[in-house]
Amino acid sequence: MRIIKPSVKLLHCPDEIDALELLETAGRACYKSAPGNNKKFIKNIIRSGHMSVIEHVHISVEIVCDRGVMAELTRHRLANYSVESTRYCNYSKGEFGNEITVIQPVFWEKGTPKYECWEIAMDYAEKKYLLLVKNGATAQEARAVLPNSLATTIIMTANLREFLHVLKLRTSTKAHPQMREVMLLLQTELRDRLPVIFGRGDNDKETQD
Repeated sequence: MRIIKPSVKLLHCPDEIDALELLETAGRACYKSAPGNNKKFIKNIIRSGHMSVIEHVHISVEIVCDRGVMAELTRHRLANYSVESTRYCNYSKGEFGNEITVIQPVFWEKGTPKYECWEIAMDYAEKKYLLLVKNGATAQEARAVLPNSLATTIIMTANLREFLHVLKLRTSTKAHPQMREVMLLLQTELRDRLPVIFGRGDNDKETQD
């Protein structure tokens, strides 16, 4: 059994120059205004709540998280997802190291009774999964004993507006701790790549148009 932390990787994201150029073209089409300072223009677009403009740019991201986070994330339907399938992935095979991989819970410290209880449960689930497969169960049958902590790879594609919406909800202190952990990683990546869109302050407000 492998225990890992969640991770996020940008697979496709335009650089800020290209993204702002496209968004400025889209935004100025609405107002028939002349090109100018596109950073200022896009910030004003977002501040005004004209959020449909930023739907013209899409991002694809790879997220490795547990099944619980996956279930919550895929409820955001204005996005496309490709998700690791426990029906077809047989973790007893060599390409998976003949073991399951689980996500380390962010809310329990190693060495504490709660963490040790969780680790024992994960080890037990792995043993029973491998035993089921050994006894002839298919992957889709044996998955019945896989834990919620099972590491899962998700490819998510959405436009900038949807990513802003998801981050606003899922980085809140009211979000599930493991979802928040993943989304804070994503937020850092997106702020580094597109600070005009995902920077602090102005973009906290989202309205419908």
